[in-house]
Amino acid sequence: MFDVGETLVDETGMWERAADAAGVPRFTLMGVLGGLAARGESHTAVWKILGVDQPGSEWRPDEFYPDALPCLERLRGRGLVVGAVGNTTGETEEMMREHVDLVGSSQRWQVEKPAPEFFARLVVELGFPADRIAYVGDRVDNDVEPALEAGMVAVHVRRGPWAHLHEPPAGAVRVGSLDELPGALGV
Repeated sequence: MFDVGETLVDETGMWERAADAAGVPRFTLMGVLGGLAARGESHTAVWKILGVDQPGSEWRPDEFYPDALPCLERLRGRGLVVGAVGNTTGETEEMMREHVDLVGSSQRWQVEKPAPEFFARLVVELGFPADRIAYVGDRVDNDVEPALEAGMVAVHVRRGPWAHLHEPPAGAVRVGSLDELPGALGV
């Protein structure tokens, strides 16, 4: 299973559009996001800190990282069930649907990562035991640690601000790109 944000989709454009819509300089928004990452805090606090309402902003289909769709295709081609889930909206589910076997969003599931219920829901949706599920994400606090606690194979992709600032626990697999993922999983 893949966490959508920063793992598959480059969030730069989405954040730039959000800054523009909120009337905040892009550099200011990115700086505050970086500070939140360094402090290990949720990115959602950025709007309160900046004193603006959160604007609507979604990823676009042309914002996938170059290694994302080829990785999904390789894994599916090897007979694996591949999904994309995250703290996202239904619109993101629709964008991902053609590329994966399962989609899920915090909006539809009514639970957000890192809650254990999010990962439990994933196990139910897939119908596999937790130890047969690899959860791939960029955030140690939101993706890697809760996946390990749920009994999954946790894979940390080192991209995005949180991934460069936080070290994964010893039990996690770490890759620098999705090109490395099939080998790291032994498939």
